[in-house]
Amino acid sequence: MTQAVRHEEMRARNLEVVLGAVSRGGPLTRAALAEVTGLTKSTVSKLVGDLVEAGLLAETGPARAGERGRPGVAVVLSGARVASMGLEINVDYLAVHVLDLTGAVRFAARRERDNRGSRPKKVLGELQDLAVEALAETHRLGLEVAGAVLAVSGPVGGGVLFSAPNLGWQDVRPADLLRLPIAVELDNEANLAALGEFWYGDGERDFLYVSGEVGVGAGLVVDGTLYAGASGLAGELGHVVVAPDGPPCSCGGSGCLETYAGQEALLAAGNAVSVPALLTALEGGDATALAACASAGRALGIALTSAVNLLDLDRIVLGGVFTQLYPWLSGPVSEVLTTRLGGLRGAPPLLSASRLGGDAATLGAAGRVVHRVLADPAPFVTRAQEA
Repeated sequence: MTQAVRHEEMRARNLEVVLGAVSRGGPLTRAALAEVTGLTKSTVSKLVGDLVEAGLLAETGPARAGERGRPGVAVVLSGARVASMGLEINVDYLAVHVLDLTGAVRFAARRERDNRGSRPKKVLGELQDLAVEALAETHRLGLEVAGAVLAVSGPVGGGVLFSAPNLGWQDVRPADLLRLPIAVELDNEANLAALGEFWYGDGERDFLYVSGEVGVGAGLVVDGTLYAGASGLAGELGHVVVAPDGPPCSCGGSGCLETYAGQEALLAAGNAVSVPALLTALEGGDATALAACASAGRALGIALTSAVNLLDLDRIVLGGVFTQLYPWLSGPVSEVLTTRLGGLRGAPPLLSASRLGGDAATLGAAGRVVHRVLADPAPFVTRAQEA
């Protein structure tokens, strides 16, 4: 029995090694995989066969066109069988993304909805409808959804959303209120957005991602790994105090970044009813809108100065609504960073806009499931062999 267990553990490990090698460097022939992984050609051939049968790998054409003799057939990740789902509850919308194993988007939907003050059960009922629609389309495409991750704005742990002041929620278990045929996990929106930016954005391995919505959150990626903090609550940038005598915040404090640079604060200061309206005013050179963005950018710069001094950051990515407002925010942010950091660092961190915009959190949520499958393909291989 012990020998059988060890054999299964070794097989699972080897499946992970082969699938991981293809995901990082594919397309690869079986011969190339044997060289990269250090496994024997016969072992690689069997593992590749199992992964192809399970729909995780697919054979493509010859490795090199025009190759003499019998060319090796390369394998790549397959997007034909396994998928993942990313869900998001934000203050003013619900969203879903479905990705296949290659990272290709197979379904996406967003429903504008003011969730402030709404009962969790009602909001999650609407999110469930959106998820069911996504599952139906995914099944129509012949894909099996391996799992889902739900992104929420606020600190989370053990499946609990501890506090979401902008929603008016406290100690809620959102995943428990969803009636779906797949497992649903919970994580912080900014953390998942940071992962989405890493996996599907510019691929930088070290950066601070700043999520600008009604609240302002942040996710820190260090050497390609998300830093969540001792208890998973790192990244509450929106509640960094930028003006001790400033306006009251929903968290109970005063002068938090969110009260200057959060979406609602920006709209109020810019005399705009919506983000599109604010953008129109900015593009038209409206003085009130421009002043609102300049003030928000300076406040954001002050908060980021503290983060840079504490964490020694060299790259900051502005996401969420900050992506759309980047042309007007980036100047004031950079000016504050340059002024406040010049004596210590010389050059300020590189500042850039997210490549994913408002989709970063749902892409990161779905990506977490994709990477889990890549790290442990054995259950899918076993299921295919038993079918």
